[in-house]
Amino acid sequence: MAIRTEVGASRAIEPSRRDEPARRAVTALGLLGIALIHLLDLPGKLKETPYLGAAYIVLIVASVAVAEYLMRRHDRRAWLAATALAAAVLLGYVVNRSVGLPGAMDDIGNWLEPLGLASMFVEAVVVVLGLSGLVDSMARGSADV
Repeated sequence: MAIRTEVGASRAIEPSRRDEPARRAVTALGLLGIALIHLLDLPGKLKETPYLGAAYIVLIVASVAVAEYLMRRHDRRAWLAATALAAAVLLGYVVNRSVGLPGAMDDIGNWLEPLGLASMFVEAVVVVLGLSGLVDSMARGSADV
């Protein structure tokens, strides 16, 4: 696909660059989804396992901050932050459901909890989109990490 400029020359637009705003918006919405899912689970977590409740609060704040950063910045640091945050949460979920965390052994094997499934789905989407954005930004050489 070519776009004509004012002087009449044409230049090709790379699909990844053209799709960049949509990818950033969907990734930011995914980060906000991660924040919402953990906000919904927060009251129970604060009662059951206070240190995980505190971690949820940090995650919620970080998710909102990274979503905002991603929407304002066109660099690989934003993609790296989004990808790393979602991957860390996904890894934490897998550890919690497989071998358990201190004081939180009740969730071992509880893979089908609805909020947990929603969380894994959204986190995986953010990781995939984040990696895609990171690779594209590195290929364009947008910003140093």
